[in-house]
Amino acid sequence: MIGIISYGVYIPKFRIKPTDIAQSWGKEAPEVEKSLGVMEKAVASYDEDAVTLAIEAAQKALITGNINPEDIGGITVGSESHPYAVKPSSTIVAGILGMPNEYLAADLEFACKAGTAGIQLLSGLIAQHKSNYCLAIGSDVAQSKPSDVLEYTASSAAAAFILGQDHTIAKILDFSSFSSDTPDFWRRDNEKFPSHAGRFTGEPAYFAHVLGASQALLKKVKMKPQDFDFAVFHMPNAKFPKEAAKRLGFSDEQIKPGFIVAQIGNPYSASSLVGLAATLDIAKAGQKILLCSYGSGAGSDAFVFETTKEISAYQKRNKQTVQSQIKHKTYIDYSLIAKNILTKYRI
Repeated sequence: MIGIISYGVYIPKFRIKPTDIAQSWGKEAPEVEKSLGVMEKAVASYDEDAVTLAIEAAQKALITGNINPEDIGGITVGSESHPYAVKPSSTIVAGILGMPNEYLAADLEFACKAGTAGIQLLSGLIAQHKSNYCLAIGSDVAQSKPSDVLEYTASSAAAAFILGQDHTIAKILDFSSFSSDTPDFWRRDNEKFPSHAGRFTGEPAYFAHVLGASQALLKKVKMKPQDFDFAVFHMPNAKFPKEAAKRLGFSDEQIKPGFIVAQIGNPYSASSLVGLAATLDIAKAGQKILLCSYGSGAGSDAFVFETTKEISAYQKRNKQTVQSQIKHKTYIDYSLIAKNILTKYRI
């Protein structure tokens, strides 16, 4: 059965508190923290982008899984902050990792679900025995207009998952998707920052798709929320995933291990995948995990994973867990972020 062989996460060490951002713009800091539930967010350094983050995460996955990059026959990089408009991120990552030239490469864009879309697509490549291993990555240096509400949560991180059929640590039991043309978030070509539809991003967008994909999958596999040990939902803020879990019938305890938004913010394509990695960091053999991503525009991918007996030995080899990276941090001042914005976008 196809599943996860190894995974790696990279979270930049720099952090800033949304309250500091609010104060810089003369806004009520306590209200920001209360409404979003995010205590701090991860910030990429001035010399980091979605590609460098993806490389860091992928290298960790290769090392921990003891996988030779020459054995990987497919790679996808999902992001909405690809550094080039016309030039693939996936080939840059593959070249740095040392993958051979005989591989399928694809850059994916679907807002915050571009990473999970890669897992679905590459699963098919493995199922057809076209490759022994494939690498699916979600990586973002999230973009936000200065002083916009997105600036309080938009963060940076990457998660990489190596898929295969041998020695899996978590089997993919099934997956399902739910999509529609719902314009809740967008950025036209040549525009510097994304726009969003405010409160419209909630009920008809996030909840309709996350609940739609999750409910369709639960029906498909004939399972109920109580059949799962853990659940992970895309985390644009701290309120939405908790509300989605509640409506579906999942408890706070089930989502707690993967609930990383309060500590690192929303790294877009990496959000739900970092949550999955954090859950795998502590999961035991034979436990089931529901994962549901969300991408504006709009769509959700839902998965059912079941951990195997291989996960215990894997966890002992994994020296850089999600929580260890969350704790490894250095706080920065908002003036540094403002300087980077001015330089990058020539404002």
